This record gives sequence, structure tokens and C-alpha cells, in this order.
Amino acid sequence: MPPGLSVLTFPRGRHLRKSCAEKPLHILYAPQQPPRKPRTEGSQEVVPASGAHGHEGLHGAKENADPQRRPSSPNLTGGSPLQLTPASFKVLTFDVVGTLIDFETGLTNGLQAIAEESGVDLDGEAALALYGECRRDHRAGKFPDDLARCYQIIAARFGLPPGDTQGARMVEAVAASPAFPDSVAALKRLGQHFRLVAMTNAQRWAFERFSTALADPFWKSFTTDDTGTEKPDPAFFEHVFADLSGDGIAKADILHVAQSQYHDIGISRRLGLTNCWIERRHGRAGYGGTIAPESFTEPDFHFTSLAALAEAVEA
Repeated sequence: MPPGLSVLTFPRGRHLRKSCAEKPLHILYAPQQPPRKPRTEGSQEVVPASGAHGHEGLHGAKENADPQRRPSSPNLTGGSPLQLTPASFKVLTFDVVGTLIDFETGLTNGLQAIAEESGVDLDGEAALALYGECRRDHRAGKFPDDLARCYQIIAARFGLPPGDTQGARMVEAVAASPAFPDSVAALKRLGQHFRLVAMTNAQRWAFERFSTALADPFWKSFTTDDTGTEKPDPAFFEHVFADLSGDGIAKADILHVAQSQYHDIGISRRLGLTNCWIERRHGRAGYGGTIAPESFTEPDFHFTSLAALAEAVEA
């Protein structure tokens, strides 16, 4: 099996393969058994999106009460073979921060620099988890400006120096976060088949920097400044739907691609979008700097890298 590929559970039943024997290496099946620990092939985890034949949630996908639950390994004895092709959708909408931009590296690098200057031994994963808690606070402001506030909380917990200067350093560190190694090339490949749309909780000024880091691949972009709200607020998605409808694009034409269960996968399911979970924290425990969901939502598609999504489309 090619590394990084996952179960392709296409809810509308379009583009069925004529025979599972035609291209067996590109096909997995939706599991029918209770969840098990994902298995590993090569350097990529094979993690199918299960629940395609369930009864909970839209498109037959399930929401699980345990947010830490991970998808099961493939069951090769049941399910229908399905295919994802360039004809499946017209538009791919993307979460940006955490899916295309590695903000966790930007955040931890910024914190580690301050920690080293201060002689503090910093636990990066613990700092990321605390940041996620800060962002869930009702006092949270716009991203990434809110890093100035979050830094003061992180500093107090880990013994880092407080102050506005350090807070401003953290805002800049996150705004300068790098793209994931596969993002630019994968977006270029996907852009040959679909229109690419950014849907980000970042402020416009920060998004422009992120877009530059990604080689400006987007046809359209929507930020928290444009929508007046943040995901997972349905109003953010409705704003995008309304705009895209003016170009003749319906929900059925969209595949939403994201890493955040809390901000994107759960709400896109409830709004009737087909979704694709890019599990950027594959092989790492917890949700890092992203807010943990109240329940885990089974995605329609599941890959451990953006490159694997591009490979699946072109298979």
C-alpha cells in the first residue's frame, strides 16, 4: 500500500471504482469492527476514516464521546470501494493555521528562545496544551494578536519573564511560523485540479504572511476580519457559502480540508460538508496547541499529510 493513504469514504456515492481489483493498492474499506490502535506501514500511519456506514451525524459519519479516540485500522473484509478524483469536487477549502502552517513550531520556537535566555527548562508540549486552554477562554482575542495575552499566562506557569515586550515577540514568532514541509508542493498539485480557498481564524495581516509562505496558492480567502467571527461558529462557514454560491459553487462541490477537530471537522460535518482530516499530530498524543473537541468526529477522508491527499487525488 502506498504510504500515507487512508480510507476514502465518499458519502455521495459518486465515482465508484468498477472493480476493486482494478487498482487495489489505492483502496481501503470502511471498518465494521470496534476501534483499534492504528497500524503503521513504512513512515506513514494507515488510518482509515471509519463510520461511513453508521447512523450518527450527517453523511453517516459518527461523533464519538471520547475526544482522544483515534480512528481504527483498516478492515479489509467489508465496505464498498470508493474513489476520490479531480471530478469529485470543484473547490477545496482549507484551514490554514495548523493544517498548512506549522504554528506549533512557531509558538514553541518563540517560547524556547525566551526560555533559553532566562535559563528556564521549558516543556514544549505542556506549553502548547496551556496555549490551547488560553484560546478557549472567553477573554480570547483575535489570532495571532491574542498571543500577547496568552504569553503572560504561559510565562506565569513556567517561570518565564512577563511583559509586553515578550508578548509582542510571541505574536511575531507565530506570525513567522513556517509552512509544513509538504504544504507548498501539495497545494501546487491540488491547485491543478481544484480551486483553493483559505478559511482561517487568523487576522488578515497575518494571513497575508502565511499565504506568502505558501506561495500564494489561493483563489479566494476568508479571515476572521472578513467574517466577523471565528470557526467553529457556523456563521463563518455560512459567509463562505454565500460568497461561493455567487460563483455557482454549492456545498456538494466543496471538500473542506483541516487538521482541527474542534474548529473544522466537527462543524463541517454538522453543516453538511464533506471533510478531510489532515492529522498533523500523527504519532503524538493529545491535541497540542489546538483546542480539544468535546467529541471526536469521524472524517470522510483521513490522511497523515497533505502530500498523501494530493497523491490520492492523482492516483
